[in-house]
Amino acid sequence: MLLHALERGPENPSGNHLPVVFIHGLFGRGRNFGFFQRRLSESHRTIALDLRNHGESPHGPMDYPTMADDVYETLNHLGIQSAIIVGHSMGGKTGMMLALRHPEMVAKLLVADIAPGEGGFAQGHDLAAKLAALHFPASLNRTEADALLATVIREPEVRNLMLQNVELGEHPHWQIGINEIAAAMPQIVGWPEIPEGETYDGPTLFVAGQRSHYIAPENYSTMKRLFPHYTLKTIEGAGHWVHAEKPNEFYEILSEFIGES
Repeated sequence: MLLHALERGPENPSGNHLPVVFIHGLFGRGRNFGFFQRRLSESHRTIALDLRNHGESPHGPMDYPTMADDVYETLNHLGIQSAIIVGHSMGGKTGMMLALRHPEMVAKLLVADIAPGEGGFAQGHDLAAKLAALHFPASLNRTEADALLATVIREPEVRNLMLQNVELGEHPHWQIGINEIAAAMPQIVGWPEIPEGETYDGPTLFVAGQRSHYIAPENYSTMKRLFPHYTLKTIEGAGHWVHAEKPNEFYEILSEFIGES
């Protein structure tokens, strides 16, 4: 499946730098990485993808091998043979799977606040089903949509994330594949069994939020087996939305990891 891609790059590209590809988390979309795209695009070609069932990409069944293959197909379509992959949460798992299935495509891998294992978006199972069951009235403005989502989502920051996925006005509807997402929640929160010996040997950086629990000591052995050259950095005071909560700190880590690539 070809995914919707937002591209930014330098006005006069030198061709000396690797492209940087951003992959969002559950209920997100590529444009959530706009802050980082704007800064990196001064020197690098940058691509922010909408995963299937998200943003402006097509809808369909979801699991990590399928989503990784979507990214691979899309990058090939864009003429990219190797890139620096940056993924958050579900996007981080997709990036890990891409690196394991298509290591030649991944020059470097940065995974934001997720581990290769069970975990991610704690509310996801129930929330997706409740959102899919919501009944939209004949018309809806942003204030009304916020009130409607508040019947399911208490946290304002999560509602703000979800509001970007609602087409407002006359005949309001979900832009995302909410039913497909709800059906796939066990696969999204889970992690498939990886055959022994299947590894990604490139540079890998896990960035954890200090207040988050999605990367835990019990994950380290699997991280080491699959990504033997990984390093781990923690951003103090950040939760799961580490790049959104501490954008400047995250950018510094990202920029250092990219280096001269």
